[in-house]
Amino acid sequence: MTNLISRFLLALWLTLLAPLAMANDADSFVRAVMQDNDIAMRNLLANGVDPNTKNERGVPGLYLALQEGSLKVARLLIDSPRLKPESRNATDESPLMMASFKGYLDLAQRLIAKGADVNKPGWTPLHYAATNGQLKLMELLLEEHAFIDAESPNGTTPLMMAASYGAPAAVKLLIDAGADLRMRNQKGMTALDFAQKAERPDAVELLTTALRATSSTTKGKW
Repeated sequence: MTNLISRFLLALWLTLLAPLAMANDADSFVRAVMQDNDIAMRNLLANGVDPNTKNERGVPGLYLALQEGSLKVARLLIDSPRLKPESRNATDESPLMMASFKGYLDLAQRLIAKGADVNKPGWTPLHYAATNGQLKLMELLLEEHAFIDAESPNGTTPLMMAASYGAPAAVKLLIDAGADLRMRNQKGMTALDFAQKAERPDAVELLTTALRATSSTTKGKW
């Protein structure tokens, strides 16, 4: 009878300790991410900690590592067999989107190889790469069949984002790749409107020239 009670008390004690242990693991995980401590992260993963662990705001560790530039930890997480490459934050942003925004070409390649969605619904990795003028990432995504005229929830395309925020070279890349110059978002704005509103003269010139070229080509057809 005494042994039975002892086993019951031990089981109860372990049950009470489990949430505390999990909380400690999560804290250690996030700390390793923020400090880019690959040794600590390697030990955590070896001890069974989930590589998809999120911080208190619901941000997955990999997304956080990419956002903070903790690239040693990011590589460890990507290489983990248990990683879910499409684990997203509360605003539906994926690790590939952040890698695209930051310009981490090799990590983006690894994520795509692990099944990251190049054409996720809504805002896409190409939107993010175009916004920050990450030409190599834009080329990679297009090579991986990213939809060049993908529409965000409000109808904004990568070309519109490039015209408003990205480098002129990003605008030119998308124009040369065949982006639709005349698409409009839900407010009725085209990429040219975005460039004019943002006072981006280089983008305005590129888009105006491209629009004239397409108009003349269209007029020449029977």
